[in-house]
Amino acid sequence: MTSQNAVLQRTGAQLEISGLSKRFGPDAPLVLDNVNLSVERGEFVALLGASGCGKSTLLNLVAGLEEPTAGELKAPEAAFMFQDAALFPWLSAQANVELALELRGVGRQERAERARELLELVHLGGAGKKRPHELSGGMRQRVALARSLAQSRELLLMDEPFAALDAITRDLLHDELERIWHRTGRTIIFITHNVREAVRLGQRVLLMSSRPGRIVAEWNVGDGLDPRDRAGLAGEITTELRREIRRHAA
Repeated sequence: MTSQNAVLQRTGAQLEISGLSKRFGPDAPLVLDNVNLSVERGEFVALLGASGCGKSTLLNLVAGLEEPTAGELKAPEAAFMFQDAALFPWLSAQANVELALELRGVGRQERAERARELLELVHLGGAGKKRPHELSGGMRQRVALARSLAQSRELLLMDEPFAALDAITRDLLHDELERIWHRTGRTIIFITHNVREAVRLGQRVLLMSSRPGRIVAEWNVGDGLDPRDRAGLAGEITTELRREIRRHAA
C-alpha cells in the first residue's frame, strides 16, 4: 500500500488532477477535498470507496459534467458507462450503437458496419436486431459497452456498470472487459464498492475516504498475481475500507 503522494509521481499521464475540491453551493459541505490523481495512457484504475464518498462526483468532474470548486483537472474527452445500460427501448441493439456513431457525424453505411464490428467485439454479433427488452441484463450492458466504445474516446469512465448483475454474469463480463481493454488500449477508470471486483480488474486500486472524499491509499496489482496473493490483497484492502466506513459512521 502506498500513500496519496505516491499517486502523483507518475510520467506520461493522460489524466492529471491536482488539489481538486467540490462542494454543491457556497454553504454546502465539501464532497471532495484536495484530490490528487494521475492516470497514464492505457492504464486500468479501479476506484473504491464507501457509498456516498464522492466517487461518482469525481467521475462527473473528469467527464466535464460538473465544474470543480477548486483545483486543476486535465483530461481528454471521455465516454461514460453507467450502472443502468440506459438503452433506447424502441431501438435495436445495433441502432443504439449506431446512434453514438451518428452523433459523431459518421455516415450511414460506415456506422452500420462499425456498429456490427463493435457488437462482434462484445460477443453480440447475432443480437444486433434485438431490442433491449429481448436481451438479458448482461447483454444490455454489453450493448452499452459497445456504444461507449463507439464514441471513440481515449478515456472510458465506468460507474459501477456491473453492480446490478448476478455474480456469474458479472464474472463473465469481467473477462470480457479485460479482453476488450487489452484489445483497444483504452484508459479506464472503473468505480466500484466491490473489493474483489477492484482487485480482479484494476492495475491499480485507489481507496477514497468517506466525505469529504480524498484518495487515501493506493495498491498496485501485479500482472499474473496468483489467486492466494490476490485474495490476500483483497483482504488487506477490505480492512482499510472498513476502517474508512467506521470513521464515517463515528
